[in-house]
Amino acid sequence: MGESGSGGSEGVRRLFGTDGVRGVANVHPMTSEMALQLGRALAWKVRSGNHRHRIVIGKDTRLSGYMLETAIASGICSMGVDVLLCGPLPTPGIAFITQSMRADAGVVISASHNPYQDNGIKFFDRTGFKLPDEAELEIERMILGEPGQGEAREFHALRPTADLIGKAKRIDDAIGRYVVFLKSLFPRDQTLDGLKVVVDCANGAAYHTAPSVFEELGAQVVALHVDPDGRNINDACGAVHPEGMAEAVRAHGADLGIALDGDADRVIVADEKGRVVDGDAIMAIVARDLLQRGALRQETVVATVMSNVGLERSVAELGGAVVRTQVGDRYVVEAMRRRGYNFGGEQSGHLVFLDHVTTGDGVCAALNLLAVMRRTGLPLSALATCFTPSPQAQRNVPVREKRPLETLPGVTQAILDVEKALGSAGRVLVRFSGTENKARVLVEGPDDESIRVHADHIAEELRRALA
Repeated sequence: MGESGSGGSEGVRRLFGTDGVRGVANVHPMTSEMALQLGRALAWKVRSGNHRHRIVIGKDTRLSGYMLETAIASGICSMGVDVLLCGPLPTPGIAFITQSMRADAGVVISASHNPYQDNGIKFFDRTGFKLPDEAELEIERMILGEPGQGEAREFHALRPTADLIGKAKRIDDAIGRYVVFLKSLFPRDQTLDGLKVVVDCANGAAYHTAPSVFEELGAQVVALHVDPDGRNINDACGAVHPEGMAEAVRAHGADLGIALDGDADRVIVADEKGRVVDGDAIMAIVARDLLQRGALRQETVVATVMSNVGLERSVAELGGAVVRTQVGDRYVVEAMRRRGYNFGGEQSGHLVFLDHVTTGDGVCAALNLLAVMRRTGLPLSALATCFTPSPQAQRNVPVREKRPLETLPGVTQAILDVEKALGSAGRVLVRFSGTENKARVLVEGPDDESIRVHADHIAEELRRALA
């Protein structure tokens, strides 16, 4: 059952990772100069037909968002395409606005769960879906101007003048539009009256949308980390640090805790006892509900190689199945669209309800979970008993470079040793992060102690080779 690898095609990419372009703000490639070029390239790609083209731009609450927003908007306008500015809005909100306003593309300026000094840029097409790998690679080639490529030369030469230059305007009601849309996803015959919900917004993009959604549906909301200052996004809060949210659930006697990340495309929750429930458990609960209602297409859930085998066991109990993709919610969505599935996600809390949204949406996921609680009348602690995870140990190892694992004999031998020790009772996954300079190790097996030792062994070999 062992698996190893880099987790995708990052090796052939020079700008884009698994979730757009990302890095330390004002350091290559996250510079104003590169943002301008990315804006120009995206505008070039969407120019087709005689209509006035428009691109939506949104961001999270990072200090560097101002710098990058201005630069990318300038690049887009310089290609004769108009810009619609949303300001701080969750990533799925930008996807929704792009699709709703019939814009030609959408841009999100965010580094998701990363610390504030990082930032990123990712693109959506006119239908609200992330650009596929091939489109991102085309943009790379245009920007980097590979010799002999006529399209790249034509792209760099294009300079509209006079009234052909694009203009920018702000969408003042973007937040309201998105809040109304999210509320429409909750069953019309249900409310959240009588429920107390803790909502940790990570001082990020959902700080003014998420609390409003739950309050307007009737819940009593305890809002945490809704005072962004440009530097405190994800700082000891949100989905990456859900312990504060869990403690608040206990302190306030809440029925549910919800922790979003910086751009609110993922969620981690806590039950009424303050116990953290991860994305795999949420997927199991929701998938079983969909199966029982005959609403899970092809009776199949899409997950990644990181998801716990306990998810497969839980779904199989009701006759369902799990198919796996490489890590990244974009690959989950691509598999869902290609094969006609309607629900999938990641252990990290990226959950995608393709009947309603085009990308991971933390608030949408929380609303779907709350709907199950309302339909069954059961608290989350009772619902979560349907999921029994196998022990997992995960390690994140900072690396200087991402060399192919097969060129690291100490690492490959450590992986082989662990796979042999586990046999058919477990699995190993070693890959490089697509968004950070880290190697990620996952070992799954029959008991906590042995897999911790195995994970530490592989992580130590990675440090020796690449730290």
